[in-house]
Amino acid sequence: MVTRLLACFCASLCLAASLLATPSAMAQERVITLASTTSTENSGLLRDILPRFTAQTGIAVRVVAVGTGAALNLGQQGDADVVLVHARAAEDAFVAAGYGAYRRDVMFNDFIIVGPGTDPAETRSAKTAPDALARIARAGTSFVSRGDDSGTHKAERRLWAASEVTPDGASDSWYKETGSGMGATLNTTASLNGYTLSDRGTWLSFANRGNLDIVFEGDPRLFNPYGIILVNPERHPHIHAEDAQRLIDWMTGPTGQAAIAAFKISDEQLFFPNADR
Repeated sequence: MVTRLLACFCASLCLAASLLATPSAMAQERVITLASTTSTENSGLLRDILPRFTAQTGIAVRVVAVGTGAALNLGQQGDADVVLVHARAAEDAFVAAGYGAYRRDVMFNDFIIVGPGTDPAETRSAKTAPDALARIARAGTSFVSRGDDSGTHKAERRLWAASEVTPDGASDSWYKETGSGMGATLNTTASLNGYTLSDRGTWLSFANRGNLDIVFEGDPRLFNPYGIILVNPERHPHIHAEDAQRLIDWMTGPTGQAAIAAFKISDEQLFFPNADR
């Protein structure tokens, strides 16, 4: 009986101690929100490098992975502390409008066109990326677009404009829009045995390739730079500007840049740091 009373007493003390400790622990918790692209999430990059930042600083990072347009919108509304995206013109406009305090280069990779290994549109013979897209349109072979205002979708629209083809998902049966991230769009492309534009990082980490292969690459138009932006604390005073600045300094500093360079899949580097260029 005495033993049971002692056990109950000790349990009560432990519960009381935990209740008292919880508000203090919560007060010590430091969390920032990073709005970023599906490519940085789908590729596994952020899952690999952000725990290192947290271990060094004690600042946890909550990632919201959406298309670039949606990520910038989160920043515009003050629903993120920092934004990591890949659509330079939209990034510059975001900063110019006062939603971002500034932008810094972080890294780059490139876009590729993937499609059936048999390449019925003969895109491998194309001289340029717009030429490759024009060949797909002429062949009437399925092309799957993200259709989500992401950085990849913006790049795709620029390439279609250069090809002098204006595909319409409502009237062109060969042109499909998923409204989804890169991983889901690649899944749809594989199921249709069609073509799509992908960032190389997501492609290298994508397992469900089916008959897909890289059918066009190397055009300078396919260069894909990523920038990081501090949401403007003057417009949104509630953001965690100091901790967000710590993340930016880490990702653009020697430790973060080395972590980005070291991230590989099957010994192939997915992103190339360029903060010091």
